Amino acid sequence: SEPEVQQLVADAAKRGDRITRREVQQLADDWTAMSSDLLPEEIREKVVDQTIPTRYVAPLVKHLQKLPESHQSSIRQAIAEHPDLDTLKQATGEARSLSRYLEAAPQVQALNDESIDIENALDEAMRLGCLNSAAELVNQAAQLEHAIAKLYTTWKRVNSLSDRLYEDTGASTPSLRSMLKALERLSSNSIEFYFGDPKGENFSHTIRLKLEGEGDSEIGEKG
Repeated sequence: SEPEVQQLVADAAKRGDRITRREVQQLADDWTAMSSDLLPEEIREKVVDQTIPTRYVAPLVKHLQKLPESHQSSIRQAIAEHPDLDTLKQATGEARSLSRYLEAAPQVQALNDESIDIENALDEAMRLGCLNSAAELVNQAAQLEHAIAKLYTTWKRVNSLSDRLYEDTGASTPSLRSMLKALERLSSNSIEFYFGDPKGENFSHTIRLKLEGEGDSEIGEKG
Protein backbone atom coordinates (compact mmCIF):
# COMPACT_ATOMS: atom_id res chain seq x y z
CA SER A 1 0.00 0.00 0.00
CA GLU A 2 0.95 3.64 -0.40
CA PRO A 3 2.64 5.25 2.65
CA GLU A 4 -0.42 7.42 3.20
CA VAL A 5 -2.67 4.37 3.36
CA GLN A 6 -0.26 2.61 5.70
CA GLN A 7 -0.35 5.66 7.97
CA LEU A 8 -4.16 5.63 8.01
CA VAL A 9 -4.13 1.95 8.97
CA ALA A 10 -1.51 2.56 11.67
CA ASP A 11 -3.54 5.46 13.10
CA ALA A 12 -6.65 3.28 13.20
CA ALA A 13 -4.73 0.57 15.02
CA LYS A 14 -3.47 3.08 17.60
CA ARG A 15 -7.06 4.13 18.27
CA GLY A 16 -7.98 0.50 18.77
CA ASP A 17 -10.20 0.43 15.70
CA ARG A 18 -10.52 -2.89 13.91
CA ILE A 19 -9.84 -2.74 10.21
CA THR A 20 -10.26 -5.67 7.85
CA ARG A 21 -8.15 -6.57 4.84
CA ARG A 22 -11.07 -5.61 2.60
CA GLU A 23 -11.25 -2.19 4.22
CA VAL A 24 -7.50 -1.72 3.72
CA GLN A 25 -7.94 -2.59 0.04
CA GLN A 26 -10.82 -0.13 -0.21
CA LEU A 27 -8.67 2.60 1.33
CA ALA A 28 -5.88 1.81 -1.12
CA ASP A 29 -8.27 1.90 -4.08
CA ASP A 30 -9.77 5.19 -2.90
CA TRP A 31 -6.37 6.78 -2.47
CA THR A 32 -5.18 5.57 -5.89
CA ALA A 33 -8.31 6.82 -7.64
CA MET A 34 -8.18 10.25 -6.03
CA SER A 35 -4.45 10.94 -6.10
CA SER A 36 -3.12 9.48 -9.35
CA ASP A 37 -2.02 11.98 -12.00
CA LEU A 38 -2.51 9.29 -14.63
CA LEU A 39 -6.29 9.62 -14.53
CA PRO A 40 -8.05 12.37 -16.48
CA GLU A 41 -10.17 14.82 -14.54
CA GLU A 42 -13.34 13.40 -16.09
CA ILE A 43 -12.74 10.04 -14.38
CA ARG A 44 -11.83 11.57 -11.03
CA GLU A 45 -15.11 13.51 -11.08
CA LYS A 46 -16.97 10.24 -11.65
CA VAL A 47 -15.14 8.74 -8.68
CA VAL A 48 -16.03 11.69 -6.44
CA ASP A 49 -19.74 11.46 -7.23
CA GLN A 50 -19.48 7.63 -6.92
CA THR A 51 -20.71 7.06 -10.46
CA ILE A 52 -17.68 4.82 -10.98
CA PRO A 53 -16.49 2.70 -8.01
CA THR A 54 -12.81 3.03 -7.13
CA ARG A 55 -12.32 -0.73 -7.41
CA TYR A 56 -12.58 -0.34 -11.20
CA VAL A 57 -10.16 2.58 -11.31
CA ALA A 58 -7.27 1.24 -9.21
CA PRO A 59 -6.37 -1.65 -11.58
CA LEU A 60 -6.17 0.79 -14.51
CA VAL A 61 -3.73 3.00 -12.62
CA LYS A 62 -1.61 -0.01 -11.68
CA HIS A 63 -1.21 -1.04 -15.32
CA LEU A 64 -0.80 2.53 -16.61
CA GLN A 65 2.16 3.01 -14.29
CA LYS A 66 4.04 0.31 -16.21
CA LEU A 67 3.53 1.90 -19.63
CA PRO A 68 5.56 4.46 -21.58
CA GLU A 69 4.13 7.97 -21.80
CA SER A 70 2.97 7.50 -25.39
CA HIS A 71 0.70 4.59 -24.48
CA GLN A 72 -0.48 6.27 -21.30
CA SER A 73 -1.58 9.32 -23.29
CA SER A 74 -3.65 7.37 -25.81
CA ILE A 75 -5.49 5.47 -23.08
CA ARG A 76 -6.09 8.61 -21.00
CA GLN A 77 -7.49 10.36 -24.05
CA ALA A 78 -9.88 7.49 -24.75
CA ILE A 79 -11.35 7.45 -21.24
CA ALA A 80 -11.46 11.25 -21.09
CA GLU A 81 -13.60 11.31 -24.23
CA HIS A 82 -15.87 8.53 -22.91
CA PRO A 83 -15.67 8.54 -19.09
CA ASP A 84 -17.99 5.61 -18.52
CA LEU A 85 -17.56 2.20 -16.89
CA ASP A 86 -17.49 0.20 -20.12
CA THR A 87 -14.74 2.35 -21.60
CA LEU A 88 -12.83 2.15 -18.31
CA LYS A 89 -13.00 -1.65 -18.33
CA GLN A 90 -11.87 -1.76 -21.96
CA ALA A 91 -9.00 0.63 -21.21
CA THR A 92 -7.94 -1.49 -18.24
CA GLY A 93 -7.84 -4.59 -20.43
CA GLU A 94 -5.78 -2.78 -23.05
CA ALA A 95 -3.36 -1.40 -20.45
CA ARG A 96 -2.99 -4.86 -18.94
CA SER A 97 -2.19 -6.42 -22.31
CA LEU A 98 0.24 -3.63 -23.16
CA SER A 99 2.11 -3.99 -19.88
CA ARG A 100 2.30 -7.77 -20.27
CA TYR A 101 3.63 -7.42 -23.81
CA LEU A 102 6.22 -4.77 -22.93
CA GLU A 103 7.34 -6.66 -19.83
CA ALA A 104 7.65 -10.08 -21.51
CA ALA A 105 9.11 -9.12 -24.92
CA PRO A 106 12.61 -8.14 -23.68
CA GLN A 107 12.85 -11.47 -21.83
CA VAL A 108 12.32 -13.59 -24.96
CA GLN A 109 15.67 -14.54 -26.47
CA ALA A 110 14.00 -15.49 -29.75
CA LEU A 111 13.04 -11.82 -30.19
CA ASN A 112 16.58 -10.50 -29.75
CA ASP A 113 17.09 -10.41 -33.51
CA GLU A 114 17.84 -6.79 -34.45
CA SER A 115 15.60 -7.07 -37.52
CA ILE A 116 12.52 -7.45 -35.29
CA ASP A 117 10.90 -4.17 -34.29
CA ILE A 118 8.98 -4.97 -31.11
CA GLU A 119 7.28 -1.56 -30.95
CA ASN A 120 6.09 -1.71 -34.56
CA ALA A 121 4.79 -5.24 -34.01
CA LEU A 122 2.88 -3.93 -31.02
CA ASP A 123 1.38 -1.07 -33.04
CA GLU A 124 0.31 -3.49 -35.78
CA ALA A 125 -1.33 -5.81 -33.25
CA MET A 126 -3.24 -2.86 -31.79
CA ARG A 127 -4.33 -1.73 -35.25
CA LEU A 128 -5.67 -5.21 -36.03
CA GLY A 129 -7.42 -5.47 -32.66
CA CYS A 130 -5.40 -8.53 -31.60
CA LEU A 131 -3.33 -6.94 -28.84
CA ASN A 132 -4.45 -9.46 -26.23
CA SER A 133 -3.41 -12.41 -28.42
CA ALA A 134 -0.03 -10.83 -29.17
CA ALA A 135 0.57 -10.12 -25.49
CA GLU A 136 -0.41 -13.66 -24.53
CA LEU A 137 1.84 -15.10 -27.26
CA VAL A 138 4.88 -13.15 -26.08
CA ASN A 139 4.13 -13.98 -22.45
CA GLN A 140 3.81 -17.70 -23.24
CA ALA A 141 7.04 -17.57 -25.29
CA ALA A 142 8.88 -16.13 -22.28
CA GLN A 143 7.46 -18.88 -20.08
CA LEU A 144 8.41 -21.53 -22.65
CA GLU A 145 12.03 -20.37 -22.79
CA HIS A 146 12.14 -20.38 -18.99
CA ALA A 147 10.68 -23.89 -18.96
CA ILE A 148 13.26 -25.06 -21.52
CA ALA A 149 16.11 -23.74 -19.36
CA LYS A 150 14.58 -25.41 -16.30
CA LEU A 151 14.08 -28.66 -18.21
CA TYR A 152 17.70 -28.69 -19.39
CA THR A 153 19.21 -28.08 -15.94
CA THR A 154 16.91 -30.70 -14.37
CA TRP A 155 17.74 -33.21 -17.12
CA LYS A 156 21.48 -32.67 -16.54
CA ARG A 157 20.96 -33.28 -12.82
CA VAL A 158 18.96 -36.48 -13.45
CA ASN A 159 21.64 -37.73 -15.82
CA SER A 160 24.44 -36.96 -13.34
CA LEU A 161 22.64 -38.73 -10.50
CA SER A 162 21.88 -41.73 -12.74
CA ASP A 163 25.55 -42.04 -13.71
CA ARG A 164 26.65 -41.79 -10.09
CA LEU A 165 24.14 -44.39 -8.93
CA TYR A 166 24.98 -46.72 -11.82
CA GLU A 167 28.65 -46.74 -10.77
CA ASP A 168 27.66 -47.65 -7.21
CA THR A 169 25.43 -50.57 -8.19
CA GLY A 170 25.97 -53.99 -9.70
CA ALA A 171 24.68 -57.55 -9.83
CA SER A 172 23.87 -57.44 -6.10
CA THR A 173 21.36 -54.61 -6.60
CA PRO A 174 19.05 -55.81 -9.38
CA SER A 175 16.14 -53.63 -8.28
CA LEU A 176 18.24 -50.46 -8.39
CA ARG A 177 19.54 -51.44 -11.81
CA SER A 178 15.96 -52.01 -13.00
CA MET A 179 14.99 -48.57 -11.73
CA LEU A 180 17.91 -46.99 -13.55
CA LYS A 181 16.99 -48.86 -16.71
CA ALA A 182 13.42 -47.57 -16.51
CA LEU A 183 14.64 -43.99 -16.00
CA GLU A 184 16.84 -44.06 -19.10
CA ARG A 185 13.96 -42.62 -21.10
CA LEU A 186 14.32 -39.49 -18.96
CA SER A 187 18.10 -39.38 -18.53
CA SER A 188 19.27 -40.10 -22.09
CA ASN A 189 19.47 -37.55 -24.92
CA SER A 190 16.07 -38.64 -26.21
CA ILE A 191 13.45 -38.07 -23.52
CA GLU A 192 10.16 -39.92 -23.79
CA PHE A 193 7.16 -39.00 -21.72
CA TYR A 194 3.53 -40.14 -21.77
CA PHE A 195 1.02 -37.35 -21.43
CA GLY A 196 -2.26 -38.74 -20.12
CA ASP A 197 -2.81 -42.44 -19.54
CA PRO A 198 0.55 -44.28 -19.94
CA LYS A 199 -1.33 -47.52 -20.61
CA GLY A 200 -3.04 -45.96 -23.61
CA GLU A 201 -6.50 -47.06 -22.47
CA ASN A 202 -7.80 -43.51 -22.21
CA PHE A 203 -6.42 -40.25 -23.61
CA SER A 204 -2.70 -40.68 -24.15
CA HIS A 205 -0.06 -38.80 -26.08
CA THR A 206 3.63 -39.66 -26.28
CA ILE A 207 6.02 -36.74 -26.14
CA ARG A 208 9.59 -37.19 -27.39
CA LEU A 209 12.28 -34.56 -26.94
CA LYS A 210 15.92 -34.59 -27.94
CA LEU A 211 18.15 -32.61 -25.59
CA GLU A 212 21.66 -31.63 -26.52
CA GLY A 213 23.56 -28.60 -25.26
CA GLU A 214 26.80 -27.20 -26.58
CA GLY A 215 29.68 -29.26 -25.25
CA ASP A 216 27.44 -32.18 -24.25
CA SER A 217 28.74 -35.55 -25.28
CA GLU A 218 26.32 -38.13 -26.63
CA ILE A 219 24.52 -39.82 -23.75
CA GLY A 220 23.56 -43.37 -24.49
CA GLU A 221 22.22 -46.41 -22.71
CA LYS A 222 24.10 -47.79 -19.71
CA GLY A 223 25.34 -51.34 -19.62
